[in-house]
Formats: sequence, C-alpha cells, structure tokens
Amino acid sequence: MRKEHKIRVGISVGDLNGIGPEIIIKALEDKRMMDFYTPVIFASIKTMSFFKNHQQSEINFHGVDHFNQIIDSRVNVYNVWKEQVEINFGEESKAIGGYAIKSLERAVAALKKDEIDVLVTAPINKQNIQSESFNFPGHTDYIAKELNGKSLMFMVTDNLKVGLLTDHLPLKDVSSAITAEVIEGKINIIYNSLIKDFKTIRPKIAVLGINPHAGDNGVIGNEDDNLLRPVLHKFQEKGMLVYGPYAADSFFGSNNFKNFDAVVATYHDQGLIPFKTISFGEGVNYTAGLSKVRTSPDHGTAYEIAGKNTADASSFKQAIFTALKIFKNRAQHEKLSINPLKTSKK
Repeated sequence: MRKEHKIRVGISVGDLNGIGPEIIIKALEDKRMMDFYTPVIFASIKTMSFFKNHQQSEINFHGVDHFNQIIDSRVNVYNVWKEQVEINFGEESKAIGGYAIKSLERAVAALKKDEIDVLVTAPINKQNIQSESFNFPGHTDYIAKELNGKSLMFMVTDNLKVGLLTDHLPLKDVSSAITAEVIEGKINIIYNSLIKDFKTIRPKIAVLGINPHAGDNGVIGNEDDNLLRPVLHKFQEKGMLVYGPYAADSFFGSNNFKNFDAVVATYHDQGLIPFKTISFGEGVNYTAGLSKVRTSPDHGTAYEIAGKNTADASSFKQAIFTALKIFKNRAQHEKLSINPLKTSKK
C-alpha cells in the first residue's frame, strides 16, 4: 500500500443496463465512506453523471484521466471512454457488454500496476461480454489469467464461508473435473486464505460429498470413497483439521456449518444455494488464491429492476469492506511473517 494514499478501491461498473451503476452510487453516497478508502470507478464521467441524474443522487464525482489526478476525499471516475453511451435499462446488449469489458480490463491493468490496491467488480452479463478478444466465463477466470494465479470462488460472510471445487461448469461435467489434484489444490487455497486473509489461527474445514448422502458407502456412486476420502486423509495426516465428506442435504439445515471456519462444496449450486439462502444481501464473492484482492456482490445484473432505483446496495458495500479487511489482514500477515517475534533473552 502506498504511504501517501488511503487504500484505493478500484470499481468496475459491470453491465450498464443492469443495477451495477445504481448500487455503486448508493454505496458511495455516504461521504463518511471516504474516511476509510479512496474509490476509483472505471467508466466515464458522462456515463456516471447520467446515472447520478437518473437516481436524483447528490453524489459528487471527480473525473480523472490520469492516476496522479485522483483526490483521496472524492469519488473519482477514471475516464475509460469519452463518448456518450446509450442506456436501455434491462436490455441485454452486446455493445453494453463491450463497455463492461473495457471497464474491467482497465481496472485489472491498474490493479496489476498497483495504481489501485483492491478491485470490486459490479455484476456483468456472461453472455454479452463474449467476443473474439474476450472468451472467459466471467470475471474470475479472466482475472486469474491476468494475475497468473490459480483462483477459487470463495463466498464469504463473517459467519459463513463456502469455497467451490468446481464453479461455472455444466452439472454433467462436474464429476470428471474433480480430481485428487483439484481437491488438494482448492483445499490448500481455502486453508491458506483463512490464515492470511481472515486471520484464522487453525482453520477447521468441512468438505461436502460429491454424491447424495456422500455415496452411502458406494450404493450411490464410489467417488466419495475412492476420490475424496483418500485426499482428506492426507490432510489429516499432516495435522490439518479437514473433515468429510459430509452429506450435503442435511449439512446446512442441521447448522453443522457453524462448527467450521469454511465449507468446501463440490459444485456450484451445492454451495451457493445454501449460502445465498442463509446470507443473501450480505454475502460477498471473493476470488481467493491470487496475489491481488478482488471481491464482488453475491448477485447478478438484476435486469428486472434495473433503472427503478430499488436495488439493495448492501452486498456491494460489504464487498468493499471485505476487500479492505482482506487487504489489511494480508499486509499484517506479511509484516509478521517477515519480522517474527523473537524470544527476548533474560
């Protein structure tokens, strides 16, 4: 973190026809937020002024073309484009998808150069962003490629954290995508993230089964016995508190998740349905395992309410504060690792 600045939070605008700009404005309207960080929205002053006027917001934007123009006490808008953009709320548009990618690409470039410290991404439409130059399922895969890291979708709140072995895959491909290497790699990412990013001293992790009832001893598939259990046993031999596989159908309803620091789900809906049911509006999508911090809200573009000024910005606010907390926790962990406490001589 640069000493001369507060933490800079880069914000990509997402799909302009969705609720992204609305929740960004709502999250930043409170001037007291500037006491904690400096926001930098990657869009254009013309575009953000349109949304300000549409929402009848009193927010004041500071347009910049260079990072040395950023002012700590203001809501900065970095001009990625100059032209006026036609907004049609709730409409899926290839052109609008192009602006979402322009915002994301410039924000990620700034993140890589330390021009911003963390990145918070507003929701995109995974269909209209696709092009010859951008062929990724979403934010996570693109950011992982740009940062040369192995990422993991980690859905987090203060009381519930769910990581995924596989994320945006068709259900028919899930079983073949789960290998011993994948299981070991993803659990290691979660374990290290809990220590470095969330200050968990000795993480305790639960792993959900691949099959219903974790296979019922082979009656409903043998992947849990032949694949999951041996890998989990290796972790336990190392003294790591990694347990499972647990039957997914009763794990959350029984409140068993409260006994663990994190839960590992084997596929997208197995983890995200209970997560969003328990914590919708408060959850944050955190991309763990990378050298930089990126978070996003736990919802999508919400075309059906776009432009109505009814969107709830709670999850976006939480995404900002989670990014700040992780950034500070990482810095503290790094400082302690470099300068471990020495036993004083008597």
